Amino acid sequence: MAISQEISYRLERLILDGGLAPEQKIPSERQLAASLRVSRSVIREALHELQGRGVIETRHGKGSFVSTMVPGSGDLSAQGPLMHLFEGHPRTLYDLLEVREQLEGQAAYLAAQRATGVDRHRITKAFRDLEETDPLSNARPDHGFHQAIVEASHNPILVHVLNSLKNMMLMTVQASVANLNPRAEMRKKIVLQHRQLYEAIISGRPASAQKVAMAHVRFVSKAMRDMEQEGSTLIRTPIEQEEVPGSHLHTHS
Repeated sequence: MAISQEISYRLERLILDGGLAPEQKIPSERQLAASLRVSRSVIREALHELQGRGVIETRHGKGSFVSTMVPGSGDLSAQGPLMHLFEGHPRTLYDLLEVREQLEGQAAYLAAQRATGVDRHRITKAFRDLEETDPLSNARPDHGFHQAIVEASHNPILVHVLNSLKNMMLMTVQASVANLNPRAEMRKKIVLQHRQLYEAIISGRPASAQKVAMAHVRFVSKAMRDMEQEGSTLIRTPIEQEEVPGSHLHTHS
């Protein structure tokens, strides 16, 4: 890896860790060169790389600033800066799973309370599609099942927030499917968790639905962490370029 790439990676880590916040001005080339102990030409090249990926933006006469990671429109394209950070920094997978645990738990709770007959029909259809798809390539049906649950929450803010992250959430589902589903014991547990979640929502048990949804995401996160600690390299499948069907949102594996 070229020295400029190492520096750009370190700056990205600083952004991910909160050391540099969105819209915050980045220190000058001279300051960065001094603190990182490299030449200004290396700093300039690293900043150029980050600018090319949309992670930072240069404002004429004012300097360089950290980009807004999540656009105001709420649309995170597969090529957006946050997606690049996700693909380049392994820890971001677990950051996303932390968010999923909380938001999907709340969505499941509300869906169990508020689902209409039409919602239950959609959730059932999505669950059947998931059951009938090859578990080694079922990221989309998995995503669709959780999407149906979120939409049944009838909370437009929650739906919008998760919809704005749909491509990133789908990547976490793809990671789970690629890494865990090939392992029979993992696959069996995930299938059981999905069924328990489905039954809790359809039978109108909010607390149970929330508990199962959160436990499912924690299980996925821990299982992948354990794999890495055991020395396995996680498969990180790039986002499929086709758009997630409809204006839907997702989350899950």
